[in-house]
Amino acid sequence: MTQFDAHEYPYASRRTTTFANNGMVATSQPLAAQAGLDILKKGGNAIDAAIATAACLTVVEPTSNGIGGDAFALVWVKDELFGLNASGPAPQSISIDAVKAKGHEEMPTYGWTPVTVPGAPAAWAALSKRFGRLPLTEVLQPAIDYAEKGFPLSPTLAHYWKVGYNKFKKLCTGPEFAHWFTTFAPDGRVPQAGDIWKSPAHAQTLRLIAETNAESFYRGELADKIDAFSRECGGFLTKEDLAAYQPEWVKPISVNYRGYDVWEIPPNGQGMVALMALNIMKGFEVGAKDTTDTYHKQIESMKLAFTDGMHYITEPKDMSVTVEELLSEEYAAARRALIGDEALTPEPGQPRSSGTVYLCTADGEGNMVSFIQSNYMGFGSGVVIPDTGIGMQNRGHNFSLDPKHDNRLEPGKRTYHTIIPGFLTKDGKAVGPFGVMGGFMQPQGHMQVVMNTVDFHLNPQASLDAPRWQWLEGKTVELERHFPEHLALALERKGHTIKWAQPGNYFGRGQIIWRNEQGVLIGGTDMRTDGCIAAW
Repeated sequence: MTQFDAHEYPYASRRTTTFANNGMVATSQPLAAQAGLDILKKGGNAIDAAIATAACLTVVEPTSNGIGGDAFALVWVKDELFGLNASGPAPQSISIDAVKAKGHEEMPTYGWTPVTVPGAPAAWAALSKRFGRLPLTEVLQPAIDYAEKGFPLSPTLAHYWKVGYNKFKKLCTGPEFAHWFTTFAPDGRVPQAGDIWKSPAHAQTLRLIAETNAESFYRGELADKIDAFSRECGGFLTKEDLAAYQPEWVKPISVNYRGYDVWEIPPNGQGMVALMALNIMKGFEVGAKDTTDTYHKQIESMKLAFTDGMHYITEPKDMSVTVEELLSEEYAAARRALIGDEALTPEPGQPRSSGTVYLCTADGEGNMVSFIQSNYMGFGSGVVIPDTGIGMQNRGHNFSLDPKHDNRLEPGKRTYHTIIPGFLTKDGKAVGPFGVMGGFMQPQGHMQVVMNTVDFHLNPQASLDAPRWQWLEGKTVELERHFPEHLALALERKGHTIKWAQPGNYFGRGQIIWRNEQGVLIGGTDMRTDGCIAAW
């Protein structure tokens, strides 16, 4: 792996990079990270630890993910990288006409209409079956304990819990939302930092998933409960949709960036946006990190990549161009040629035709996992299945109701998906997993973290702590408050419309674990959340 500078970034938090050699878990909640580490110490491997951490996060960070969400994973085992797409499709009974008949001109954000088949429980079962060492009943026990006995809210978690509550109190007033409030705001009160919150129903659901290897969720008692509530509320999702679901093992896609292979899950995920942006950037000579020219070219490369991604990415069978075409050197060169000294307003190109939680784990045997899981847009749809604690995702919100769009809504189709795990290798050897969660910030965070590591030799903690930017639309770029002001002014002179982030604005929350040539694990966790590195 690259030799990084030992010092922290000048704008860094007080957190420092963590070193260990037996095992490591990095995520946004200390209790979940510790749960994963406990599983490693009980003889589990990195895959077991990832499942334990993911299940625990549905309890201790329900503001970002849940049992009713989707998941993706990149798994390094025995010098090979495997990909798992556990995103669920739209119900078979839904259609553009059916949604419009309900009075919608675009996909709604909340309620049953944007609910797609959840993939997360199937991801846990599939990972456990193929690579796990311990039974799912043991791996999910820490999550069950926290749901049953309760845990105290941490500060960042409490903030987003309150944000979600205030939003739902205003926008989600129908009877289908009542169980969200009884689950997450018991006694009509949103829990505060330090308050104990528990959900016995959530614990029982996790117990059923563990005992049946997720069969109960898709073809048993839990599936029946989901089906019954959907029918009661006029939803499209049925138990037949759940029973038909299987996660998909996929071949990861990559580009080579200055000697490193950067890996992502292929479409329907948006990981390809990060790869396209890096493919454009690698044709430029990059100098120092904090220069106007560096940031300008990063932003322009991401604009072009994102515009293509939003136009083309969906289910592969429905894409009007191929992954290979979008990631080709020829197409990258054509897009790169559009970048000049002034900010541009991007349009999709035409290649030749032929919110989320992130975690990463590593063990002493060389296994590593990059895992991401989400309900989307915070708590998701606002729908909680009675007596289960299952909060349903609203991933279908990303579908287009334009029948000519590549990402148009269709029965049984998976939508453009924002959650993406990343992985880095060099010369066929693992460097390690990385990720930056947070909606459409994710590929932008991936690009910035990779460049911080490869181009600027920052260590994992410094790579995460460095101030971030995010392209919003047109020429508008939002900057974190600790972004250098003189560079912001210089970017304005190049035609960028600069927007300074307000307190609480979202720039993603990332985790990194690298492994050096001596086998030492080197981890960083984002200062923008309550997370930690659990290691031994």
